Amino acid sequence: MSDNVVLIITISLIIIFSPFFAKLLKLPTTPIEIILGSILGYIGFLHEEHLFGIVAELGFLYLMFIAGTEINLKKVLKTPKTLMKRVVFYLIFLYMCSISFSLYFELGKIFMVLLPLISVGLVAALAKEYGKTPWLEISMTAGGIGEVVSIGFLTLTSAALSSGFGLNLLKTIFALMLFLVFMLLLFRAIQLLFWWFPKVSLLLMPHEDNKEQDIRLSMGIFFLLVGAMLYLELELAFGAFLAGIFIPTFFEHKHELPEKLASYGFGFLIPIFFIHIGSSFDLNALSMDGLIYKAFLIAMVMIVMRVVASLVFIKTLGVIDSILMGLSHSMPLTLLIAMATLAFSANSIDTLHYYAFILAALIQVISVMITIKLINNYKLKKEKKETLV
Repeated sequence: MSDNVVLIITISLIIIFSPFFAKLLKLPTTPIEIILGSILGYIGFLHEEHLFGIVAELGFLYLMFIAGTEINLKKVLKTPKTLMKRVVFYLIFLYMCSISFSLYFELGKIFMVLLPLISVGLVAALAKEYGKTPWLEISMTAGGIGEVVSIGFLTLTSAALSSGFGLNLLKTIFALMLFLVFMLLLFRAIQLLFWWFPKVSLLLMPHEDNKEQDIRLSMGIFFLLVGAMLYLELELAFGAFLAGIFIPTFFEHKHELPEKLASYGFGFLIPIFFIHIGSSFDLNALSMDGLIYKAFLIAMVMIVMRVVASLVFIKTLGVIDSILMGLSHSMPLTLLIAMATLAFSANSIDTLHYYAFILAALIQVISVMITIKLINNYKLKKEKKETLV
């Protein structure tokens, strides 16, 4: 009983003080939560507890839900064809590099899926710091499409790891395809309903809302789709992600809702997920032979892949902004950790590579955040000189 009290107090203190450490070190809060979770877990203040694991899992699903709220399906479908072609080439290049690297170094098939992962979670954090710049706008568009592809692969990989590559996998793929067709039809039906009867969306989420209907409906959609995934035995994160897409796509009049949902998640559930990840990372593993080398190699490969691939946008953005866009996708922290955890649980990667991926995820966030700041400062100074001349 006393151990659980210590666990609750420790989690509470990390949640409270992580933003202060992040501000002091000028880093995102997420890596700070993971590092503190790892240190305090190593000391003994955090331990594996059933309820801790459940809340952490809910935090991950809520994080995927928040990632979905960053994507307005209507806007994505209206993306200009030229930009969409570049996004497709960008993603193809990433997967080609990943396959080539994995085959050349004789790594497992799981690496082909892990290395090109894209997540817009930290891109949204960059948008808060740097504003709506052209490179960040394209980053969000390309990242949104890339994240859908990544979560699709996550779902299929999860099915393959849990049921193998036999008949069960084919059943899972068939169930996934049917579900996607159903979701597309549902999206279209809701779109037509709201077009013919625009007052329905206002009825569901009124402007003046003293009963928190917007939060209630959002949570309802979230749990319904997670429940559907659970019933179909598909990856729960995919359902959570699709639930998030519903919000900005069909309730555009509630501009503040995604931020409202994110504030709740990043203030409570999501930090517990990252703290749990940190507590599962054994600091003794740093002494494992080749761990640090492998972590730096993985981080470097993932960063270089994205920077080189981002040069397909050079005509639209220019060299510096293209590099910044590529760097912004080099921090798929949440998905990378989720996929690594999934692969490790299914014995597809060993302990060394599991720790290497977690360490690589932290190295990426810290190094990329610093690099983006340096390049952006250089760009601003250059622009200032040009205006003076």
